[in-house]
Amino acid sequence: MENITALGGDVYEIDTRMAGYSGITAGYLILSDRPCLVETGTSTSAPVVRDALASLGVGPEDLATVVVTHIHLDHAGGVGDIARFFPSAQVVVHEKGARHLAEPSRLMASARMVWGDQLDTLFGELSPTEAERIVALGETGAIDLGNGRTLNSHYSPGHAKHHVGLVDSATGDLYVGDAAGVYMPQTGDLRPATPPPDFDLQTALDSIALFGALGPQRLLFSHYGPVDAVQETLERSAEELRVWVDLTRQAHSEGMDLDHAVAMVRDRTKGRYKALESDDATAGQFEMLSGAPSNVAGILHWLNRVSP
Repeated sequence: MENITALGGDVYEIDTRMAGYSGITAGYLILSDRPCLVETGTSTSAPVVRDALASLGVGPEDLATVVVTHIHLDHAGGVGDIARFFPSAQVVVHEKGARHLAEPSRLMASARMVWGDQLDTLFGELSPTEAERIVALGETGAIDLGNGRTLNSHYSPGHAKHHVGLVDSATGDLYVGDAAGVYMPQTGDLRPATPPPDFDLQTALDSIALFGALGPQRLLFSHYGPVDAVQETLERSAEELRVWVDLTRQAHSEGMDLDHAVAMVRDRTKGRYKALESDDATAGQFEMLSGAPSNVAGILHWLNRVSP
């Protein structure tokens, strides 16, 4: 299938085709003795992911584990559907996100407030997962991939209070979720992901430092794909956070409303990203990956909390 890329080490990248677009959100299948899906994508992507797994030989009873880095709908919106397609799989998530997968109504209500009518097109509806199938992770945890191979989770809030990074003991791959920002392989751009309500600068920087200390061999971005230049990319991630926070702080101190703050930050940062100099489709894809309004709103929310 054209939406599957073999990455070595029995790891396969799956383009989940979020809202029909390619290159927005990746899921990853670790085809170990106990097959594991990292990130489901959205609810509307679940059939795409199911078919990709089937083409890799993973049938309804074969998937052992589904794990999500956090419960935002582009990463975990398909959990309930995938759990239904693969009835033997356990669902693994940080303990701060577990109840929302079992009872998604509050999460969906808040998402609908943010996205309105776009919600159905972009994400669809997160279906509940039976509570007894959910495994909740704490500060650290280990997922058994079989044959002595483990996927080790490390709590990494900052982007979201229910976020974990995951390290594969066999490959040294680190699944970074959104904690290191979003990466665009076509242009090599990296941009922060700082949505409300959980963004916190120091916590986010601490998570990036933790990722560096774990000594991974490769970073696997949910948005989007593998990156080999680990330390350089993590340093860039921290730098991008500081740039966006400094500019938003300036807008905040000048009393700008959200729209003016977004316009100012967008203007001052556009020279940092090749994607914005590309064709409209690439620029639009970049904005969908990490929208400036969401990023600035998240930083303002944090600034109002720490220095109202």
